[in-house]
Amino acid sequence: MKTLYKNLIVILIIALIFPIAGSTFAGNKDRSGQAGATELLINPWARSSGWASANMSKVKGLEAIWGNIAGTAFTPKTQLIFANTQWLKGTGTNIMTFGLSQRVGDAGALSLSVMSMSFGEIDIRTVDNPDESQGTYSPNLMNIGIGYAKAFSNSIYAGVVLKVISESIADVSAVGVAIDAGIQYVTGAEEQISFGIALKNVGPKMMFSGDGLSMRTLITGQETSFTVEQRSMAFEMPAQLNIGAAYDFLFPKDYRLTLAGNFTSNSFSRDQFSLGLEISLKDYVMLRSGYTYEQGMFEEITSPENININNGLSAGLSVQVPLKKEIGSYIGIDYTYRESQSFSGNHTIGIIFNF
Repeated sequence: MKTLYKNLIVILIIALIFPIAGSTFAGNKDRSGQAGATELLINPWARSSGWASANMSKVKGLEAIWGNIAGTAFTPKTQLIFANTQWLKGTGTNIMTFGLSQRVGDAGALSLSVMSMSFGEIDIRTVDNPDESQGTYSPNLMNIGIGYAKAFSNSIYAGVVLKVISESIADVSAVGVAIDAGIQYVTGAEEQISFGIALKNVGPKMMFSGDGLSMRTLITGQETSFTVEQRSMAFEMPAQLNIGAAYDFLFPKDYRLTLAGNFTSNSFSRDQFSLGLEISLKDYVMLRSGYTYEQGMFEEITSPENININNGLSAGLSVQVPLKKEIGSYIGIDYTYRESQSFSGNHTIGIIFNF
């Protein structure tokens, strides 16, 4: 009876994901650029981004709050991660990310992540004086995610994330919400096979508002000026559906080779295929690499067929050492490089504590 109850819950989650996915992904590549909050598509974590996020079906611990929330159910006790990304190095774009995942009960895990994206100080220019700076302003993007995942059996894991999205400058801002839902299925004699499905960034439209959209003007027939507020157009979330699989090749002396693949269906841009490979040496040193393919990415950057500045290649390195004799307790340092067509690529450094 207990097994039947767990299976019914998983079937219900799947039944909820696919109808939403069917209505969300009615778009095509012609809708590219029509969504907002596209910072939600940036993986701010070092380990999973090192192999092009191809490990959606296998990602475990806190980093799963971005990739596939079901993976946070594998958190053994407490996990804490700090990460910094220099996005398109040379542009001054910086991403700071913090997260915490905590085991709750025998089979559940609560997770929290905070991602802040800044662009430095930008000069203020006016129509009347376009060549001289009138001061500076600093845009800021922030995403806060709160997630819960649970193991429904030894093979089935599922979870959901609630996201709060904030985009602002000094006098204009927008706030929105979105949800993610994901499932991971693990099987095999040594649990070396995994499958995953994740639906991400589904939510209502966002709209900017604030004093920056108002101006003083004269209305015909009136002698005094009035404050007029311009309405901004609402924009949609960059929803996507991920379907992935992974396989662990296990060798003696705790060596491991993992091959993973993922298909991403984007509602407001072209679909993507990712393939990744990770080598683990006794879980002390891990090397990984990945590649993401998207139609048109080999065209010149000035071509209208190329709508992605990233080249698709990713590579990463992790080194971790045990903190104490307790199994699974360690501190690790991660680095990832993601190639881009312009500027000097994307660099992510992270530190992870597993207690």
